[in-house]
Amino acid sequence: MSDVTIGFIGAVAMLAAIFLGAPIMVALTTVGFLGLTVLTGFAPALTVLGTLYFETVNSFHFSVIPMFLLMGFFAMQAGIGNDLFDACTKWLGRLPGGLAVATTGAAAAFGAASGSSVGSAMLFTKLALPEMASRGYNKGFAAACIAIAGTLAVLIPPSALMVVYGILTNSSIGELLIAGIIPGIVFATLIGLTILVVSMIKPAYAPRFRERFTLREMLWSLRLIAPLFTVIVVMIGGLYGGYFTPTEGGGIGALVTFLMAVVRNRGIDIKALSKTLLDTVTLTAMIFAIIIGGLLFARFLALSGVSDEIKDILSNSGLSVWTVLFLVTIIYLIFGMLMDAPSLLAISLPITHPVMMGLGFDPLWFGVYVIVLAEIGAITPPVGMNCFVVKGAAGNLVTLEEIFRGLWPFIGTCALMLLLLVLFPQMALYLPQSMR
Repeated sequence: MSDVTIGFIGAVAMLAAIFLGAPIMVALTTVGFLGLTVLTGFAPALTVLGTLYFETVNSFHFSVIPMFLLMGFFAMQAGIGNDLFDACTKWLGRLPGGLAVATTGAAAAFGAASGSSVGSAMLFTKLALPEMASRGYNKGFAAACIAIAGTLAVLIPPSALMVVYGILTNSSIGELLIAGIIPGIVFATLIGLTILVVSMIKPAYAPRFRERFTLREMLWSLRLIAPLFTVIVVMIGGLYGGYFTPTEGGGIGALVTFLMAVVRNRGIDIKALSKTLLDTVTLTAMIFAIIIGGLLFARFLALSGVSDEIKDILSNSGLSVWTVLFLVTIIYLIFGMLMDAPSLLAISLPITHPVMMGLGFDPLWFGVYVIVLAEIGAITPPVGMNCFVVKGAAGNLVTLEEIFRGLWPFIGTCALMLLLLVLFPQMALYLPQSMR
């Protein structure tokens, strides 16, 4: 039996294990280790496994993940989301669908302080959904706006998912984070415009906001979010200018949001701090386990020659690179419906990344494109992680079926975002290239 055949058998076995209910990290690690054992022997496979665990956990560069997660948890404790929602409501609330537009703007800004899609969706469900429901908004549409706005957190830096992509593909994490800025802003704008159009076509979905605010009130609402934007500008500017690494930037962000939480809560709540640290460690361990499994599985596929074989098949098939990109897009959308984003990246990138690089695609552009695809999966049934988070935070206020129905207007928004990335790749590449 050839090495390539063993590689294909391993890939099928891994997918079968996942569909049978095995945890992603277990399926990746088990198949990767057994595959390497078959190809190289037990002792070399054990050495690779031990080396990967040590390099991942011991690496300074990988510590950016817990720093970003800690920053997000502290940002929630500091009440930053409340301040953002209040300010955006005063500035954008008078627009058609103003509360939903304000929620999108606040979620985009909060994403720059947390990097957590799930955390953003949960927070703004509690903040914005009851307010929109009390003002006559269609509950499914309002909840869907929150679910898709939460996805912005993983495009706009800091983004733990960008870091996962960088680790799995050995790409520059700093450049990846910067690459997500313009696409994140564009995606937020498209979501806001979609809400405006839907609200004008169906005014009953999103009644106009009646309250008026003076310019003084609008300007005063910015006082509480000014420190946050200072942190964001310093972090992004530092990364862009090369003044500090992503890990150092995450550490600075975590420290500043911690101090903001202390000031906001007038002291340190030891119980809340302990829970925050425990949640950060738990989530970091889960992400690291998935990354290690993905790296081990990637080593197995690379050694078996599967990636090269797939690349050769596609290169000799006569298909254009855009046809291949379309097929990859469909694959990501399908699998994105069935698993969370880190798991999707871990099982797919060992195959898709070498193939797409072999076809001439830029790794930074492909990273942004894949992140957008993964987050589309976060709002797509039957899994739709963000939708389940919104439903869980909303309780009986809205049903899951209503949320999924409310997402229909945003399907075109997501497709347009992917198309813009294909037509204008410099959207993702301009800032990283100017860094160089």
